[in-house]
Amino acid sequence: MKTVLSRAIPLAIFAHVAAVSFAAAPAFAASGGNVATLAQPLSAPKQQILGDVLWKCAGDRCTAANSGGRPVLTCQRVAKEFGEVSRFASGAKEFSADDLAKCNAK
Repeated sequence: MKTVLSRAIPLAIFAHVAAVSFAAAPAFAASGGNVATLAQPLSAPKQQILGDVLWKCAGDRCTAANSGGRPVLTCQRVAKEFGEVSRFASGAKEFSADDLAKCNAK
């Protein structure tokens, strides 16, 4: 019984943290951060430094602080590292279909 509980509790904590993180993602973008939605979810959470900024991804959502760089170049880095991006917001600006096409072109 102890083995089952010792495995279940960390999973429950991870699920709670992930749910809170995803619920906060739109507010994160509005406050100046970057939020990307991937076309295909990742099989496992992943973190990667792209252009001196730490990106944290889980499922189909990736978030990072705003680096002050060009948003299209930032999006291209995310697409290259994590896969096709279906939605991207940098600060309060949501990408248009044309911006997303440029993002995923490379």
